[in-house]
Amino acid sequence: MEGKKVSESAVHDQTTVVFPNDLNAYGTLFGGRVLDLCDRLAGVVAKRHSGRMCVTLGIDSVRFLAPAKHGDILVLKASVNRVWNSSMEIGIKVFKEDFRTQEKVHILSAYFTFVALDDDMNPTKIPPLIPETEDEKRRYKAAEERHRLRLRK
Repeated sequence: MEGKKVSESAVHDQTTVVFPNDLNAYGTLFGGRVLDLCDRLAGVVAKRHSGRMCVTLGIDSVRFLAPAKHGDILVLKASVNRVWNSSMEIGIKVFKEDFRTQEKVHILSAYFTFVALDDDMNPTKIPPLIPETEDEKRRYKAAEERHRLRLRK
């Protein structure tokens, strides 16, 4: 099976706006809402890489770093960090962007594990990943350590 480059499935600038119905009781972006956005985007990246339907196996290392408020623009970035047999780790970063100044602040990081499924809903082999840049190679190596930790749990 021929490998695929990280760039073939990555999403660099998925954007949305924080609306009043996205806010929690404190007037900041509800964590569940941003995780929903991340899960959907990670699913797109997983489908692009595998060419298959994919399901979320797990989410770990979720870090909420800063709040977002009504009117902020959210910028989501996602890419495959590593592929195993039928599963893959997808890294997500979310930034809030002030629409007045265009200043970006990193507000969330997380790792999603997805599994590719065949037509009978069984896990199926997916193309290996070809990391090219130094950053992609660093994320590739770090993903293996996280994978080992997940398996030990």
